[in-house]
Amino acid sequence: MIKPHAKAWDLLLPYAEFAYNRAPSKAIGLSPFKVVYKIDPISPLDLTPRPLDQKSSADVATGVEEIQKIHELVRDKIEKTNASYQAQANKHKEKVVFQTGDLVWIHLRKERFPSKRKNKLMPRADSPFKVLEKINDNAYKVDLPGDYGVSSTFNVADLSAYQADDHLKDLRIKSLQQAKDDGVPLQPRHGRGS
Repeated sequence: MIKPHAKAWDLLLPYAEFAYNRAPSKAIGLSPFKVVYKIDPISPLDLTPRPLDQKSSADVATGVEEIQKIHELVRDKIEKTNASYQAQANKHKEKVVFQTGDLVWIHLRKERFPSKRKNKLMPRADSPFKVLEKINDNAYKVDLPGDYGVSSTFNVADLSAYQADDHLKDLRIKSLQQAKDDGVPLQPRHGRGS
């Protein structure tokens, strides 16, 4: 619509709006015009009101009932569609709940921690941090040192439970890396006396 009239695009907005309002919504299967006026007009002239003397009170009462039925139908369809979308989005989502005092790993996103994620070899998580308070099911406040320079409130997606074993694994990996970096050959353990 706009290509031949690029400089007068604003004059075409009413046509685009009319076309949009005639198109059925994916969620409810009805167009906005059908929901509001109970008709799908062919042209804007179909929306002009009839003179008051041509409408009977019975027509108005019937029209009101029909629109109320359409609105109930739309409400039900929207609720079903939203429930379907929510079920699909949460299909593989595991609910995670932390308690005050729990220790957590923090996911170091590049956007939020640019100084801690300068290259791909830097750690992707940092821990342990204590959960100070639960703000809601989706957000927690963490005891984060001030040198991080970011808010201490985190989305649950950026947190994971810290296990005591995680610290031991981390220490083992660091000691192995230091031994390799120092040029010290790693000796396998054979038994108690060796």
